[in-house]
Amino acid sequence: MTDKIYDPTFTEKGASLEAYSDFVAIVRQLRRDCPWDKEQSHESVKHLLIEEAYETVEAIDDEDWVQLKKELGDILLHVVFHSVMAAEAGTFTLQDVIQAETDKLVRRHPHVFGDTEVANVQEVLTNWETIKIREGEKKSAMEGVPRNLPMLLKALRIQEKASGVGFDFPAPADAWEKVSEELAEFRELADAGASIKEQEAELGDLFFAIVNYARLSGMNPENALGRTNAKFIRRFQGVEQALEAEGIPLIDASLEQMDAHWNSIKEKEQA
Repeated sequence: MTDKIYDPTFTEKGASLEAYSDFVAIVRQLRRDCPWDKEQSHESVKHLLIEEAYETVEAIDDEDWVQLKKELGDILLHVVFHSVMAAEAGTFTLQDVIQAETDKLVRRHPHVFGDTEVANVQEVLTNWETIKIREGEKKSAMEGVPRNLPMLLKALRIQEKASGVGFDFPAPADAWEKVSEELAEFRELADAGASIKEQEAELGDLFFAIVNYARLSGMNPENALGRTNAKFIRRFQGVEQALEAEGIPLIDASLEQMDAHWNSIKEKEQA
């Protein structure tokens, strides 16, 4: 038996391996016997993979661990389903997928599976990015950021990529100075009545600077905005319910009436 590089106590036991084998076999049989599954392609189900990823994130946000188990199963189904389709086309196999990812994890963790020493998390991240470049996987540190990521999250990932090769602010305070600078420039354009295009360009710079400060301060701006969105929806629905209890249709309510209920709900939440 070939010596393993990892701690043998982490090896999966028989029941887990059997569950994995059964799962893959079922997916393969669905491709053979189910009319719907037989018709699918990488293209036809790619949007479902995105949907499952968002549902997984939603379960994490809700701390719904029962639902998270289900959503992770759906993600696993897509991984196996795409791999089975690829095997049928002779492109690659599920084993190829697993082996390639295993090799990558080992290569990019030389501080675990090699002799490299790291002092902190930042050095781990720096090693990860520099190893990818040395391997020739990408020509630019900016490669690997998906085009279709939500823009706030995309800004975060771009900054993390740059930071991984040493291009970053020394400290959060330095990033905050950039926020102040961009805010002043945006306000100056707005006050001067600049075109929407000009203001949008400066607004983008302001958002990017805020993301940078958040990242360096240990905050995830995507999570932060997500919580604020949820909070706004919750409070606004509370306003709707309060108006309904008073017999006032939302479309007939004045701004003052809505503000009064909003402030009341806000005070109760903060208390």
